[in-house]
Amino acid sequence: MRRIVATRRVLSDAFGHFNTDDGWSMASHLAISALMALFPFLIFATTLASFLGAEAFAETAVHLVFDTWPEQIAAPISREVVSVLTVPRTDLLTFGAAAAAFFASNGVEALRTSLNRAYRVVETRSLFFRRFQSLVFVLIATVGFVLISVLLVFAPLLVRLAEARIEWIGPYLGTITIWRFAIASLIIVLGLIAVHFWLPAGRRRFVDIVPGIIFTLIGWVLGSSMFANYLDRFSSYVSTYAGLASIMIAVVFLYIVSMIFILGGELNAAISRYFEARARVRG
Repeated sequence: MRRIVATRRVLSDAFGHFNTDDGWSMASHLAISALMALFPFLIFATTLASFLGAEAFAETAVHLVFDTWPEQIAAPISREVVSVLTVPRTDLLTFGAAAAAFFASNGVEALRTSLNRAYRVVETRSLFFRRFQSLVFVLIATVGFVLISVLLVFAPLLVRLAEARIEWIGPYLGTITIWRFAIASLIIVLGLIAVHFWLPAGRRRFVDIVPGIIFTLIGWVLGSSMFANYLDRFSSYVSTYAGLASIMIAVVFLYIVSMIFILGGELNAAISRYFEARARVRG
């Protein structure tokens, strides 16, 4: 009974603060910022990958980004993204690449603002430090994607070598598609840990951010599945928005994911406040 009361209190606190913190508006801001940051990030990452000699990066990066999206949403966008990314680029050190990195970092800043509100903390770090940190996040993500791209290029060769030397391991290796999905999921988990841990002001222990991360992952799966089913059965986006349907669908999907992400931060903050209140009562 006590756990039920505690759960109800925490959830009420989280949803209540989500509403008072303008969570609905922040989710819109985060969704649009994510959409605006996604394409510059992929362009910058592809340019860097080509500069480093990873020519097969474009298609791999698209898989890593979109494999965790519902197929109805990802398929039309990913095709267009691949066609854009496969255009030869030589502007790594030019203004275009720098601008792409800057716009990609705006998505990181939107995450920071959302989490600062969710955790109810005041940002005291300088603008220069925050922007530099956001650019570092973009660069680390880019290098990580490049390394994973190289790994996936060599993955079939490694699988064949493993099967040749260790016969019993064959059934456990799976296909490259499964590995791509697994790596994409791992990227999401590591990304959530990084943004909850380092982006907002203040300090948090790892155990303090775990509930929100689990909530976000479960919410991502449920929310994307429900939205995909809605698109299959009831959607009229194509007839309403014609050629803009894929973009509108992506925006709505990112809005749903953004709400879930912000609620994850609100949940972490609500749990912390609950335990702090209990400590004060006992003290």
